[in-house]
Amino acid sequence: MSDVAYLKSALGVHANFPQEGITFLDIFPLLRDPLAFETLITHLISHITTVHAGVKPDVIVGLDARGFLFGPIIAMRLGAAFVPVRKAGKLPGACNVVEYKKEYGVDRFEMQKDAIKPGQTVIVVDDLIATGGSAAGAGELIQQAGGKTLEYLFVVGLPFLNGDKKLDAPSYWIVEAED
Repeated sequence: MSDVAYLKSALGVHANFPQEGITFLDIFPLLRDPLAFETLITHLISHITTVHAGVKPDVIVGLDARGFLFGPIIAMRLGAAFVPVRKAGKLPGACNVVEYKKEYGVDRFEMQKDAIKPGQTVIVVDDLIATGGSAAGAGELIQQAGGKTLEYLFVVGLPFLNGDKKLDAPSYWIVEAED
């Protein structure tokens, strides 16, 4: 069985969550299974080192909150810094703030102003790309800091929502959800 098939089979599936008509793919079962979690991390590291051969990212940005679960591990394995992008009001010190649209409304993300230095290369990680609002917001924060986004990585992609079209760099997801 391929890594992709294995990871897809290990996801939880919840009908009608968070609302009627939505089938939610849950990444938490991957984290409860050490082999599945290792497969996830190894798959993402392999993707990064293959696609970006010769270009080591300086920073891995993890999005609030599920990007925090695997972003630091990826950063550690690559010898990169980890930077969280959080919902507004959660980070101390001076922060850049951006407003973004999501599936069910508007939200705000922030990142500490000194977290990314001008010219640093960045890979953004999160569990899911749907409409692309949160990832695009993170990309805007990276641009404000003077960083360059190399790629956006997700565990699950919902390509029928075209969220990747809002992003300023290529995107990759392991498991593609059906509409």
